[in-house]
Amino acid sequence: MGKKDQKDDARVEAVVELLRKQAPLTVKQEKFCSKACVERFLQAKGDSVKKAAKHLRACLSWRESLGTDHLIADEFSAELAEGVAYLAGHDEESRPVLVFRIKQDYQKFHSQKLFTRLLVFTLEVAIQTMPKTVEQFVLLFDASFFRSASAFMNLLLATLKIAVEYYPGRLYKAFVIDPPSLFAYLWKGVRPFVELSTVTMVVSSLDFEESLEFNDFSTYPRASSLRFDPSSLKSTAKIGSCSSSRFSFTVSHHFDSLKPWYLSLADTSASKVGPTSPSPLGPALISPLNARSFSFASPAARTPRGSINGGSNTRPTRKSLFPSTPLPQRSTGSESIKIAHPRTPRPSFLQSPAMFFRKESHVSRSDKSRESFVPFLKFYRRPYDEMIYRSKMRPPLGGLISIVSPHLRRRHVSVSQRF
Repeated sequence: MGKKDQKDDARVEAVVELLRKQAPLTVKQEKFCSKACVERFLQAKGDSVKKAAKHLRACLSWRESLGTDHLIADEFSAELAEGVAYLAGHDEESRPVLVFRIKQDYQKFHSQKLFTRLLVFTLEVAIQTMPKTVEQFVLLFDASFFRSASAFMNLLLATLKIAVEYYPGRLYKAFVIDPPSLFAYLWKGVRPFVELSTVTMVVSSLDFEESLEFNDFSTYPRASSLRFDPSSLKSTAKIGSCSSSRFSFTVSHHFDSLKPWYLSLADTSASKVGPTSPSPLGPALISPLNARSFSFASPAARTPRGSINGGSNTRPTRKSLFPSTPLPQRSTGSESIKIAHPRTPRPSFLQSPAMFFRKESHVSRSDKSRESFVPFLKFYRRPYDEMIYRSKMRPPLGGLISIVSPHLRRRHVSVSQRF
């Protein structure tokens, strides 16, 4: 045994002695204050014996007031049936992976103390299933049920606070999946003041829709947030054109277009899909330039392509009857001066021009989050099974409800029907 191990053992013994001097420890408290537990509290407090003893005493008092030794599954029968919080399995390093799918209305009908008891119960179940060589767990928060970013922020901060104060050194990583749109701005402001912010990551399930292993979303209905899927709609409307004496109204068959209809000036003989005569806007199918109606188009969109930048227009075009954007006045001189209007810029999907100046070795925080979440994606998409989760509970957490297999249950019904 080296000198370092002897110093660590001496610190652990000193912390336990301080706890015993303050108040005698019960049998369960003695079991809780194991060597590994005291070492985690020492590491959280910078190897300070007094601070670790004070922190551990506060943790013991909190556990006694909450009644963690008396938590059973019968108290959370409704939550277990819906899969609000459960143990999804273990990763490659045998760390338990916990999934929380709490709805926003849950806090309206349940107190904060009940949520704390549910959280502690789930954490205790995970800790019981840990091998001796494993000390940490992983948390997955499905935030797609929340519409309010502040409500989910309060829930997340309360969970991280309990993990810091009463389960130090236990949290390996925490992933926030599909949060509300404003959560990113709130998290950016709160992040510097959260102790576990370095292990908390925000990811989106839509970034993993094309994964090779889990690409069937019909099998896992809760695999992603409830978002619009155009392929699931079966359109019964007739897609075509509707012509009048002055305008032509055409419906596009592409659901991913910016606008599914197109209004332009065309002749009255157009009975096909889209205008029959050539148009300066191109075909009837819309593009980022002509996605708007013709009357609201920019000057660059209304100007023929050949006349921009000094080009010649070989075919005269009609003037707009009701132009909403005033065109620049033409000069009255003998020679007409061609005015080159700036072309409307196409939409850019680049994040920022600064990305061209980044080093190749630099990896953004979002990329790191996505790479870290890949090993836990299967736990997030795995459907919830209450019987499997209950089978992982050891007494007394399992409660009084016994696990009966479907085969035995059917056999019991068939026997009772005979009489």
